[in-house]
Amino acid sequence: MTAPTLPWSNRFATLGSDFSVPMQTTPLPSPYWVGHSAKVANDLGLPCNWAQSNDWLQVFSGNRSIAGSTPLSSVYSGHQFGVWAGQLGDGRAILLGDTAGQEVQLKGAGLTPFSRMGDGRAVLRSSIREFLCSEAMHGLGIPTSRALCITGSDAPIYREEAETAAVVTRTAPSFIRFGHFEHFCHTHQGTQQGAAPFKELKILADFVIDHYYPHCRTETRWGNNPYAALLQVVTERTAKLMAQWQSVGFCHGVMNTDNMSILGLTLDYGPFQFLDAYDPQHICNHSDHQGRYAFAKQPNVAYWNLFCLGQALMPLIEAQEPAMAALETYKTAYPQAFAQCMAAKLGFSETSAPIEALSTEILQSMAADRVDYSIFWRTLSHWAKRGAMADPSVKDLFINTAAPNDWLPKFTALIEQNKSTWSSALMLSSNPKYVLRNHLGEQAIQAAKGKDFAPVSDLLQVLERPFDEHPKFEAFAAFPPDWAATIAISCSS
Repeated sequence: MTAPTLPWSNRFATLGSDFSVPMQTTPLPSPYWVGHSAKVANDLGLPCNWAQSNDWLQVFSGNRSIAGSTPLSSVYSGHQFGVWAGQLGDGRAILLGDTAGQEVQLKGAGLTPFSRMGDGRAVLRSSIREFLCSEAMHGLGIPTSRALCITGSDAPIYREEAETAAVVTRTAPSFIRFGHFEHFCHTHQGTQQGAAPFKELKILADFVIDHYYPHCRTETRWGNNPYAALLQVVTERTAKLMAQWQSVGFCHGVMNTDNMSILGLTLDYGPFQFLDAYDPQHICNHSDHQGRYAFAKQPNVAYWNLFCLGQALMPLIEAQEPAMAALETYKTAYPQAFAQCMAAKLGFSETSAPIEALSTEILQSMAADRVDYSIFWRTLSHWAKRGAMADPSVKDLFINTAAPNDWLPKFTALIEQNKSTWSSALMLSSNPKYVLRNHLGEQAIQAAKGKDFAPVSDLLQVLERPFDEHPKFEAFAAFPPDWAATIAISCSS
């Protein structure tokens, strides 16, 4: 086989030495394949037999370079749990470059100058979780980084206990974060070098606008201020992303500003969780002792993070009024996006005040009885398709089986009143049968520790098409076992 090669363009590297440090990956001893995504491989233009190739195995384990790539790790800063943390950076991620419009990173490929007290490695457990959830979110239609593959090694890595090493190869149009802008605002590098104030901040903002948001150059709402327009579009994308997270019951777990994507992508899968029982106050991160990132708080946290981004961009925006106006759009963009998501979950292509009131009532009813989130919405979809008022399937999900009597008739009436905008097909395509529940990920992880990677492959197959039935894998859509409630996921995950 010919040596692995891809057509690299290395756009981020062109920003210069203030933004990143050239890197060499640390070899992973005796690597083996754990899982891979044929869909991501196809998008990148990899050869059809790449996953059977030892050459590509070595490349994606950090043991061999690809000609034309320029490995680097970038510097950024950020607020962590609401506190300014100062300089951070790619502590265990090494960017190879970009190809086919996607940046390609190896996560867990060794120490970087930004590893701080870490070892630069990733463990098998967290790599499987990120690989599967990246593709699960894509299958749900939610903007996200993607995952090409996982390679593993028996090399020991120490977290709370001894584990084994892994590298996950992930892709995104860009991995630039809010924290990149915060870094170059707070460090004032241009001023330190005797250059124009905030020189690097402007270079970064211009790079993002020119490559990802060129329409910001011609946006007139903010007096032809492209940086205010940038803040606006990121605000709108983030609002939509939060609405999608909340509508599928996704908890990110660690919404620090350095984990927020400038493109509105779901980024950095650590202590995430899809809700089992619907509990708005659920905290999925075992390390989040104050509950800052509880499920119901995510939209407001995103708004707070956007203010941090706005502060970082102020030296470029210059005037407070356009910055505040751009941020204010969140207050309408988020509720509108969430209302539209919830209307779709109820089968309506358009929302209205009665539909919004119904979705709110349903969520309150679910919260009162801690009803399983995904199973409820899928069951309701089939109930509505059958149109059977006597069907007990929905009521049986509640401890108080009479609770749905308050809103099921309202739902039926709204369907009758909005026949032209209601569709059972929309309900079924908006309410997944399969999500990556914690216990499913845990089962795949335990099997992989014994070198059985079939559960990873099976889960990927289902999560890529979560709205389909998959009769062979019905067990993946069942209620979680009792032991699932004892799974604790921390930031080290």
